Amino acid sequence: MKASDKRTLKRAGIEVTALGMGTAPLGGLYAPVALADARAAMRAAWEAGIRHYDTAPMYGLTRCEHLTGELLREEDPASYAISTKVGRLMSFDRPGRQLPPEGPKNEFDSGWNNGLSFREVFDYSYDAILRSYDDSRQRTGCPKLDLLFVHDIGRVTHGELHEHHWGALTRGGGFRALEELRAAGLIAGFGLGVNENEAILDAMEETDLDVCLLAGRYTLLDGSATEKLLPKAVEREVALVVGGVFNSGILASSSGRRKFNYVDAPAEIVAKADALRAACAAFDVPLPAAAIQFPMRHAATANVVIGVKTADQLRQNVEWFEQPIPEELWQALETQGLVPAG
Repeated sequence: MKASDKRTLKRAGIEVTALGMGTAPLGGLYAPVALADARAAMRAAWEAGIRHYDTAPMYGLTRCEHLTGELLREEDPASYAISTKVGRLMSFDRPGRQLPPEGPKNEFDSGWNNGLSFREVFDYSYDAILRSYDDSRQRTGCPKLDLLFVHDIGRVTHGELHEHHWGALTRGGGFRALEELRAAGLIAGFGLGVNENEAILDAMEETDLDVCLLAGRYTLLDGSATEKLLPKAVEREVALVVGGVFNSGILASSSGRRKFNYVDAPAEIVAKADALRAACAAFDVPLPAAAIQFPMRHAATANVVIGVKTADQLRQNVEWFEQPIPEELWQALETQGLVPAG
């Protein structure tokens, strides 16, 4: 499989490349990223034939939407697909506006070393979704936004505030705003962009989703999406864009950094990663190559999006994605109980 191979999102009616570019690391996730490096990484993705770019207002507190727009807005809009997210408004203090107090960071939020001078305010209501769409159009400068993902809705993210935010999305018109944007042809489709399987399952019962971005829950280390979400996605024809295939880096890090779900990996996860690495080595396959290709083996997966900080990392990811892997390796991983059977 080539990174540039086209995959059709059936319900949205658009094409994405088998490998997509996720922009979160360019916001300075874990460490700063120089502007020249960020621009070079984006350009390397384009030169590799990647034509799906996923961004969000949250990433670098708007930095990454600006970078994505800088790359894409002069290109033919028919030649690429761009996805961004709603649910966080980027704001700042000024006379006449008092921002709500900042809540405690959730376990998936590691902060931004290159973040711009904005505050994120969670708001999933009708008006906020439409404002977020408008803001993203202005920041990117692109003539279209193909997909909108409702960002980080879920009980793990919001804790005791989950019911409040879920109510804004459902009873408060958030989903209705997305349905109206889709009906007007302003977006091709929408779904959730989350780390939580249950949020997507719940949303499927509230509205007709087209495509969802699921991060970190269908990987070599975490197969929790396998039991319920993947079968339901196939049944409902909801395409999945799979992110977080390296689970925050532990499956690809060459620096010794062992992050899992954005925090230091616990001992049992380190042990499983080591077992996966040894199993792959027996077939002369780098562990990151198996990690980046694994989600593509399920019918629910439309494509994989990866995040990098440099052009060299981008080219390495493409090489891993396109490396031939013998079927015997996958069978060995199943036999050893390292991945779910089938």
